[in-house]
Amino acid sequence: MNETETRPEGEPAIRTVAMPADTNPNGDIFGGWLMAQMDLAGGVTAWRRAGGRTATVAVDSMTFHRPVKVGDEVSIYTRVVGIGRSSIRIFVEAWRRSRQGEMSKVTSATFIFVAIGPDGRPRPVDPA
Repeated sequence: MNETETRPEGEPAIRTVAMPADTNPNGDIFGGWLMAQMDLAGGVTAWRRAGGRTATVAVDSMTFHRPVKVGDEVSIYTRVVGIGRSSIRIFVEAWRRSRQGEMSKVTSATFIFVAIGPDGRPRPVDPA
């Protein structure tokens, strides 16, 4: 692990393995694939916190620090950082573990989700 990086606390919201079908012509994993995995992990956390359906409405800036290679284990960590009337802000970090066991942070971003009621409209989130 890079000594300037601190591994996130807790367990990852999701963990997966990067596969050949997820690569660009250079053999690196597509950034869009990684962002989708981050959205899935954030959605799991948002659903749990909201107690039901949520929808992604925004993603703060994202910078890719390192590539993800085929065969890397990708772990996505999440942390709720804010609750609004109907929104949930979730900080999401993506980490890779190479087959040699080296761990490094790949990217991070804040995802904003809105709780959705049965009528398909925003609903309040319990602030507690």
